[in-house]
Amino acid sequence: MRTALTTLALVALAVVTSRLIAAESIFDGADGLPLLGWTAVAWALFAVAWWSQRRLPRRRAAALVVVGTLAIGIAAMAGPPNTSTDSARYAWDGIVSDAGISPYAQPPASDTLDGVREPWLFPPATAAADGTARCVGSRVVTTRSVPDGDLLCTTLNRPSVPTIYPPVAQGWFALVRGAVPPSATWWPMQLAGLVLVVAITLMVMRLLSRRGLDPCRAAWWGWCPFVASEAVTNSHIDALGVALVVGATLAAGALVVVPGRARPGSRSRRPVLVGVLLGLAAAVKFVPGTAALPLVRLSPVKVVTAAAATFVVVYIPFVLVSGGAVLGYLPGYLREQGYESGDGFTLANLVVPGPAASAVSVVALVVVAVAQWRLADPDDPWTAQLVGAGAMLLVLSSPYPWYALVLVPFIALTGRWEWFVVPVVMTAHLLVPDVAVMRGVVPLAVVVVVAGWLLRRRARTPHAVAHEEVRA
Repeated sequence: MRTALTTLALVALAVVTSRLIAAESIFDGADGLPLLGWTAVAWALFAVAWWSQRRLPRRRAAALVVVGTLAIGIAAMAGPPNTSTDSARYAWDGIVSDAGISPYAQPPASDTLDGVREPWLFPPATAAADGTARCVGSRVVTTRSVPDGDLLCTTLNRPSVPTIYPPVAQGWFALVRGAVPPSATWWPMQLAGLVLVVAITLMVMRLLSRRGLDPCRAAWWGWCPFVASEAVTNSHIDALGVALVVGATLAAGALVVVPGRARPGSRSRRPVLVGVLLGLAAAVKFVPGTAALPLVRLSPVKVVTAAAATFVVVYIPFVLVSGGAVLGYLPGYLREQGYESGDGFTLANLVVPGPAASAVSVVALVVVAVAQWRLADPDDPWTAQLVGAGAMLLVLSSPYPWYALVLVPFIALTGRWEWFVVPVVMTAHLLVPDVAVMRGVVPLAVVVVVAGWLLRRRARTPHAVAHEEVRA
């Protein structure tokens, strides 16, 4: 009965996911409330599927975790990205790189790149009734080519500035796009996202099994509607950074539980590999790196040296070609998000305004980093990774929910479900983009997280604590 109920819930979740992706979008001119409603239905089905599989035989449940991850991921490819245009920029960067051109050298609007423009990324203008040329389409924006100033229609965001994405991300874009013709549209990046989601699911299952915990808790990542949306449908590159950080966590060799023994068994630690993976993650995007600090304590010198060397090595080819332009649009992005003025730090702005909010937020980020370092246990880094990364996301108060992808594997590993509130409220703000909403949901997320911590602390009986110490 439970197998049938779980299967039915997963089928329903896949159907709802497919319908949500195919029919709902923030680019159709409507508000985000219908998409928000369907997203809520998907989360409810996710909860039902998880609840119904808890008492299944482990092998059967594990098979359902993997099959469900695949089914939901495939369903998430039912339509083009519906809340972000980032994957169009990924495709463009990959096409440019595969053509032998540095993506840092010229913005997409540059006339020197006419020869590599694809119609699905740069659709032709349409003649209006008055004879003027116009850009038409829900995803299409109007810009001007550089330097000629001709009308240019594009599905890319920020077409007048160079790319912002670091070298390992560029390598991923080139690899994915190099395997398909340039005319292939959204699906290659979505398929690549699905591959990453499945890989992370398997790694989380392995980490849980090592500790003697239920590997089926990996469903909290693999079946999560948020993961399907942001890692597959919208194909955010954050998923690659998350895969590298989870891989580094696996390489760090948390204590292995040996059946029949009261104490943990052997360790398998590879600090150099940990450092290499963290260096690669940092060269994808900085956000997944918020979960890296607890791993550095494994062997600070070896991990930091390997990470720094890896980071430098992957940057060298691009520096030789593009020089200081490898920073791309990063400085402009920070200004755009209000981090220089302090307006982007929503949580701090509730207490102090403007530039003072930047100072308060920087202090808070330093405190979080120090706490991660001092309190993290190299043998059990998961909680420090989750809390540290989550706290940093709340301080940064980013309006982009996909940044929270880094939290979900560690929610699954630690069982601290209350942290799901962070991606939920960030998604709500994306779909209802109002400053008042952001100022309301960020404090709400803090309250939920703190309440979950207090409830868990209160529920820890002496017997539970003793059991947890043996298990850890």
